[in-house]
Amino acid sequence: MRFVPLALAGSFLIELEPICDERGFFARAFSADEFAERGLVSAFVQSGIAFNPRAGTLRGLHYQAAPHAEVKLVRCTAGAVYDVIVDLRPDSSTFRQWTSVELSADNRRTLYIPEGVAHGYVTLTDTTELVYQMSVAHHAPSARGVRWNDPAFGISWPVAPIVISERDANYTGFDGAP
Repeated sequence: MRFVPLALAGSFLIELEPICDERGFFARAFSADEFAERGLVSAFVQSGIAFNPRAGTLRGLHYQAAPHAEVKLVRCTAGAVYDVIVDLRPDSSTFRQWTSVELSADNRRTLYIPEGVAHGYVTLTDTTELVYQMSVAHHAPSARGVRWNDPAFGISWPVAPIVISERDANYTGFDGAP
C-alpha cells in the first residue's frame, strides 16, 4: 500500500500495490501494522455500506462530535464518486480547508479521514456503492453535519446534486464549532 498525504493534515489517499500474474492481481488493502507505523488509527469497530442508485446523489458533509469523533476509511466498490473532506478542527493547520479525490471501483483507492474532518460526496455514476470502516460505533446524538455548499468552505463540486436528503440540504452554515 502507498500512503499519499493529502492537503488536509492527517488525511491520506491509500493506493494499492498490486502483485499481478496471469490470474489477475492480489493487493493488500489494509494492514494494522502499516497504519500504526505511520501513527494512524488502526482499529476499526464498525463498517457500513452506502448504495446510491442515481448519479448526482449527494451525501454529506457528515462527522461525529467528540467524545464520539471517528476516523473513517472510505472506499468505492461500484461506480465512482467525487469525495470531499473538510477540516473542522480549530487547532489544525488546515482548519476550514477542503480537499477532494475521485474514488471509484476502477481505481480501488481508499480515503483515510481523521477525527474532526467532515466527509461527503457526490456520485458520478449510477449504481454507486461505498464501503466505510469507522473507528467508533455510530452514536446518533453525536452525528453532525455542515452544509455541502456553505460559502465558508467554497467547495467546488463537479456536478450540482440531483438527489439530496432533507437533512443534508438543511444543515446550517458553519459556525466554527466542531
